[in-house]
Amino acid sequence: MIEIFYKKDGQIMVSQSEADFATIPYDDVIWIDLFSPSGEEKRATEVFLGTTIQNRAQAEEIEISSRFSETEQAIFANTSFLIPGPEEYTEETVSFILAGNILTTLRECPLRSFTDLQRRLLAFPKIYSSGHVAFLSILEQRIDLDADMVELVSKEINQYNKKVSLGEDISEEFLIDINQLQDNTMLIRENIIDKQRVISSILKSANYPKEYQPRLNVLLKDISSLINHTDFGFERLEYLQNTVLGIINLDQNKIMKVFTLVSLMLISYPYSQFLRYECPFRLDRNIRMVVGDSPCPHDHFHNGDLLGIQETQYVLNHITI
Repeated sequence: MIEIFYKKDGQIMVSQSEADFATIPYDDVIWIDLFSPSGEEKRATEVFLGTTIQNRAQAEEIEISSRFSETEQAIFANTSFLIPGPEEYTEETVSFILAGNILTTLRECPLRSFTDLQRRLLAFPKIYSSGHVAFLSILEQRIDLDADMVELVSKEINQYNKKVSLGEDISEEFLIDINQLQDNTMLIRENIIDKQRVISSILKSANYPKEYQPRLNVLLKDISSLINHTDFGFERLEYLQNTVLGIINLDQNKIMKVFTLVSLMLISYPYSQFLRYECPFRLDRNIRMVVGDSPCPHDHFHNGDLLGIQETQYVLNHITI
């Protein structure tokens, strides 16, 4: 699918046919949006712009450090847009080509920032005088959406913190959810840094109009703030994970105390004899420490004394878990 946004009589018009390149003046075109384009649509756009457009596979293979390039005719930039899902986020690679005053975008899935730009182009035609303005608008909208995702992750972290504070049961699923939040937070951070590198490269470009540098600088400040928020969120997740593991270890230690005490009592005397006769167990200092200083109803329940059936049952019944 192709959509050509161009100026005509003070308004912005839209064409959805590559055949209209023959009738639309080059200087009137603002934005060419290629959404899962056919081969004919892509070739017609390349002829109109006088440059080559990378396909999806080529854009995804480019290393992060090389996602920006420029020639005398055009500026090329590739970046990833995050798409939130029920459990995890997915990345969608988007290519930007700035040839003259025309912005060309190549994508394979619907994106909210592009839909919003299409609506604003038609509603406020005087604001979008060139493709450079459209490009900035997409980046600004995308960074706002990234900020929403950072805020959403922060709210989810607060919910898990409350569960731990309220003493709710901690299951394996709880730890898996925390790990998934960590993955999402790191993915958001990497995605934001990817945009930071693209914008920094554009600022250094001699082909990008200097009049838009203040807006690019504002975007870099917003990105820096988001990176700090994601770092803080990741630290909170690590602290939460350590707290949960500490609680699990405490519970396991309490259970091990019980097993240790029972094994000490039964290791030297058969259980069948324990049920039929008084057991010649001697209460030593280690068992005393486990049981604590609970008052015993038996006067002879002292260190070094023999434990009978009643005394042994008392010890087992008064173990604190």
